[in-house]
Amino acid sequence: MVNPLNVEGANPFEIAQEAATQIAKISGISTHDIALTLGSGWAKAADLIGETVSEIPGSEIIGFSKPAVVGHVGTIRSIRLPNGKHALVIGARTHFYENHGVRSVVHSVRTAAAAGAKTMILTNGAGGIKPEWAGGAAVLISDHINLTASSPLEGATFIDLTDLYSKRLRDLARTVDASLDEGVYVQFRGPHYETPAEVQMAKIMGGHIVGMSTALEAIAAREAGMEIMGMSLITNLAAGIQTTPLSHAEVLEAGRNAEARIGKLLAEIVTKL
Repeated sequence: MVNPLNVEGANPFEIAQEAATQIAKISGISTHDIALTLGSGWAKAADLIGETVSEIPGSEIIGFSKPAVVGHVGTIRSIRLPNGKHALVIGARTHFYENHGVRSVVHSVRTAAAAGAKTMILTNGAGGIKPEWAGGAAVLISDHINLTASSPLEGATFIDLTDLYSKRLRDLARTVDASLDEGVYVQFRGPHYETPAEVQMAKIMGGHIVGMSTALEAIAAREAGMEIMGMSLITNLAAGIQTTPLSHAEVLEAGRNAEARIGKLLAEIVTKL
């Protein structure tokens, strides 16, 4: 199947608007107030934040496809929050390493913006550089370093990324859990894990968290005028910090072990938005 986002001459914002229209028609909810992209370990939050109005297979919405990663949910859920607002929960995430193009990576964010969301919460499972984060710490993202050599911005589009990850939202999260630490997220292209030397490079550059998502999505969210909060579940210590080999099975196990705890944490944060 041809991905319409990559057809020559296609307008990715028009396709995102069409996707948002489809979601509104199927869910019966015309406007969503916030959006959440739930990465490895975070899916439990969707069951805790409110009442599910509609759950849609991502492959039924234009521009979305089935996730290529075991452990990622391939649905889009419309959830009514206790305060009457509506959240769009995106489990159908496309990663840059899938080689569908950067437009596909950020399509979910642009769809959320077209659906009316003003707040974007981006979560992921990632490797930690700080040894004290061993054991499944939840960490706020304060900034990022984009090492993908790409951007979702096209043409002469100049967007300020100062305070990309909202300090206001980080402070709000700490009213739920004052012990939450924060750090700079470094997005590598993947899908291979980083080498110990690359992890040390990231550390020297000011990074604390390494992963394969989030940064490109955050840039697109800022372009759309959304306020952004990022959170990482530290599923493992990064290569060279952790002495044992890395594996996706380890990531999945860490996510399962932490999902109840971090799901509850994120749900409590969402109730304050």
